[in-house]
Amino acid sequence: MLTDVQLRQIMPNLGAAKLPLYLPALNLAMQSYDVNTALRTAAFIAQLAHESGEFRWMEEIWGPTDAQRRYEAPNALAAKLGNTEAGDGQRFKGRGPIQITGRFNYARYGGLLGIDLAAEPPLAATPDVAFATAGLYWKSNGLNELADAAQFTAITRRINGGTNGLPDRQKYYDTAKAVLALGFTAGAATRGARKAMLPDEPLSRGFELIQNDAAAAEPAAVKKVSAKKRRARKATAKKADLR
Repeated sequence: MLTDVQLRQIMPNLGAAKLPLYLPALNLAMQSYDVNTALRTAAFIAQLAHESGEFRWMEEIWGPTDAQRRYEAPNALAAKLGNTEAGDGQRFKGRGPIQITGRFNYARYGGLLGIDLAAEPPLAATPDVAFATAGLYWKSNGLNELADAAQFTAITRRINGGTNGLPDRQKYYDTAKAVLALGFTAGAATRGARKAMLPDEPLSRGFELIQNDAAAAEPAAVKKVSAKKRRARKATAKKADLR
């Protein structure tokens, strides 16, 4: 488990007011989901630090942007997220340090935790539920075992689908290992821990679908830009010929 001093050292930009609010819930989630060694803790906290901007972004900022409009039904991405009703995109936007997203995931995580997140989506951003969903995702995806083997890049791929942001994640990981090497206490079982029954298959965040959708749309966007550039070059060439 982490002390307030250790967490400040790993996340120097974490607001002072948030520290007492988040640390107990974070430690409780780690105890609940067996993040109970220095290596597991270092990997877990490093990934969360990167994903949430040191716990600054516990709830997705809603524009809506063009990308966020694709969370709304009816379209293929919304269907994959389980967003079937008007307003579901904003209602089930990314929340928590790993940004669970979409009606399907809210219902699934909520069912495993014994909370009706589909009925009360804002609960997913509250400290105890936010860190519980992160711990549940972590354990169900076998990330404790990868942390034991110091397979940090493999953990990143499993969370992100690639190695996006790896240098920043690695920076937090190296800092966390150095901090915890100076003193680490495994958390004892605590009453009140929100431990869920693990599913048969690894849990998704939902955000992976959004990233994949954006990546698939990018080539089309590049083609449009290239086409515009070609047209602009042709127009410039024609003007030059007329001179």
